[in-house]
Amino acid sequence: MSTVEAPIGRDRVQIEQRTLRTDDWRKYPIVTFVIFTAWVAYATVRAMWGDAFWVEKYHYLTPFYSPCVNEACGKAAEFGTFLPKGTPFFIPYAAVSLPFLLLFRLTCYYYRKAYYRAFWMSPQACGVREPHQKYTGETRFPLIGQNFHRYFWVIAFLISLINTWDAIQAFHGADGGFGVGLGTLVLLANVILLWGYTLSCHSCRHVMGGRLKNFSKHPVRYWAWTQVSRLNERHGQFALITLGSLVVADFYVMLVSSGTISDLRFFN
Repeated sequence: MSTVEAPIGRDRVQIEQRTLRTDDWRKYPIVTFVIFTAWVAYATVRAMWGDAFWVEKYHYLTPFYSPCVNEACGKAAEFGTFLPKGTPFFIPYAAVSLPFLLLFRLTCYYYRKAYYRAFWMSPQACGVREPHQKYTGETRFPLIGQNFHRYFWVIAFLISLINTWDAIQAFHGADGGFGVGLGTLVLLANVILLWGYTLSCHSCRHVMGGRLKNFSKHPVRYWAWTQVSRLNERHGQFALITLGSLVVADFYVMLVSSGTISDLRFFN
């Protein structure tokens, strides 16, 4: 029978056996490592590409470049510009949003569990021996910065409003009027999923009703808290799905913008 004890001077319970698991526990961290690494590589290349991000004819703007604040953005810069042309490639055109969105996801409760296990192996999985001799949790630099997640959520909420505006603008026809194409639906689906991820956040749930002591005196906030709580149950799903929707939206806009394919139009 396995022996589990907590020796004096150690912060975590130590397991003498390498693992108490009988299932294939390695699958989760390995798959997570592959997916996250591939996504980061793709997003980094696209964010620094500086091209094929805007379809002027239909007002398609990839979320990786929104809001576009470089002078090179042209008509895609609907909120103004402050970065000059010729800015070093490692400064993205969406310099006011991408860093905060990255920090929002990096400090997200779901992503913490995922990359702690997949990249740091701390811990690798429940019931698996801790490979590190020292454990300080999130009490020291840099992990103490995880506590800023609630503030990054506020910024992510504002950026989601901008993404919503981009999706509305995508209902643009070739003649300047109303129009709907496949790109319109792709961008719309992406922003709906992004809202699902943003509103299902634990910080959003706390904002809705975390500090209330008496729900009966705040029926509106209680209703909002219950709705967000339902979404919160699927926060991890939204976190993963939106990684895919962002890539699909960006890749489709890139193909249309570069002239590789033509947008499939349903109306105008």
